[in-house]
Amino acid sequence: MSDNSLDFTAIRGVQAGTAYYVIMVPLKVVPTLFKFDDESMPSELRAQRTLNRARVPEIASYITRNPTEYILSALCASVDGEIAFEPASAEGHLRGVGRLRISMSATILINDGQHRRAAIEEALRERPLIGDETISVVVFADRGLQRCQQMFADLNIHAVRPTRSIKLLYDHRNALAGLARHVVDSVPLFRDFTCMNSSSISNRSLKLFTLSSIHQATAEVVGKTRKGSIDDDDRSLAICFWTAVIDNMPDWKRVGTREVSSAELRRDYVHAHGVAMQAIAASGNRLLAEHREGWEGRLRGLRTIDWSRANRKLWDGRALVAGKVNRSRTNVVLVGNVISKALGVPLSAEARRIEDLYAPSNGYRIAS
Repeated sequence: MSDNSLDFTAIRGVQAGTAYYVIMVPLKVVPTLFKFDDESMPSELRAQRTLNRARVPEIASYITRNPTEYILSALCASVDGEIAFEPASAEGHLRGVGRLRISMSATILINDGQHRRAAIEEALRERPLIGDETISVVVFADRGLQRCQQMFADLNIHAVRPTRSIKLLYDHRNALAGLARHVVDSVPLFRDFTCMNSSSISNRSLKLFTLSSIHQATAEVVGKTRKGSIDDDDRSLAICFWTAVIDNMPDWKRVGTREVSSAELRRDYVHAHGVAMQAIAASGNRLLAEHREGWEGRLRGLRTIDWSRANRKLWDGRALVAGKVNRSRTNVVLVGNVISKALGVPLSAEARRIEDLYAPSNGYRIAS
């Protein structure tokens, strides 16, 4: 190899009989060192997906807003050009550690991590001081377009995104996630019957709620967005609200006393599904706005609703679509309209619009 080369301290490994290397690269070098395929090229001639520009600012913001805590997983790259590894020792445990030399004329192409690469470039413009920090890069020798495309498929085909509930459970920067966890810990029924690691509940599960559903519903109750701050009043209100709701949902309490199983409730009743919790929260938010005093008593209206799935005249087209519970935004509003009526709360303009447009014509309708 000529003297015109890039030198990195590297660790050598072997997978599928082929050597690969792990190197550390300063963030300030990442934008110029690593390239990604021209987005104007046809998909069949690229080795990765097209860059989704909408994702980049979010990742860059994560880096710049958390300069002492951010963490970035390794990039994966292929070197199309001359590459040589010089081990620190010919034998012993240091034979896998040494110097990786990459020809200056080589092209280093990102196989996995192009969004991280673009975000690093954007973050550096706002916080140049992070430029001396490093990211690990797994380097493979380029063996042609077909192999690079297969590498991308292999790296991503088995990737499984964590569930929304598990992300909320582990996210300690998100104030609303913290509020949801606090509510679960503080309300006994939620504490005992909330699934914390999945956003859906199997038929055999003993759980009745999910953390993601409680998170979304509680945010609706307190009227806060993801970036909003949470104070003691919000925590107190959320706990008081859900405690009062549970007091007026006898079937939920029967699950708590083991008189009925969660599976039976999900099978037979609409209120055992997330669409009902979201609808109760939306109606509750409007109730709190209309009646700052005495709202707890109005929640007794929940007892007057026939939540049985067998009541097809009420729930078909609202909570049930083709006999199955549906949780679309429209369905949440339509279920919420039934709840608002029971609580004596007037429908909002948007709720009235959806009622007029989508409420089943041959079923229960809420008059203007």
